[in-house]
Amino acid sequence: MIMQQSKLNKRFFSLYWIMSVAVVFSSALHAEQSQTLDRDQWLKARFGAQHDALIPVVAVADMLYGCQQVKHADKSVNVKSLLTKLDKNHLAEKLLACLAGESPKSDEALNYGLTGCFNEQFAHLPLAEKQQKMLLVGKAINGLSRAERQKSFTQCVTDQAIHYLR
Repeated sequence: MIMQQSKLNKRFFSLYWIMSVAVVFSSALHAEQSQTLDRDQWLKARFGAQHDALIPVVAVADMLYGCQQVKHADKSVNVKSLLTKLDKNHLAEKLLACLAGESPKSDEALNYGLTGCFNEQFAHLPLAEKQQKMLLVGKAINGLSRAERQKSFTQCVTDQAIHYLR
């Protein structure tokens, strides 16, 4: 009987210990999630307007960069230099000139934007790896519907804008 009670006490202690650890980890995880939510809310409140204003400018810069790369207009620039050296009106004028009559809302412009955005996302990679990934982007662009390409472009530009705000 004493042995059975000892086994029960050990089981109870083990179960109690596991539950205590779970509560501690759960509390720590909840606190971390809460801090992340608070930080995200603060970031949105602090930089939301800037982010919203930056997104269309980044999108135009991506389209211009992609257009220039495809048409071999100016291979010496990158998206960041377009954003820092040109105001939004000059960016828009240059994009319209590069598109040569195509609408900035066309499939062609969207494809240029995707090319520009992903090129910027891969800028930190070694050249060979970047070229390999850009080939995959090109294949993906050809295989996706307009809605899927638009969604991808929106997400890519949003990520870029967040990066530029840091």
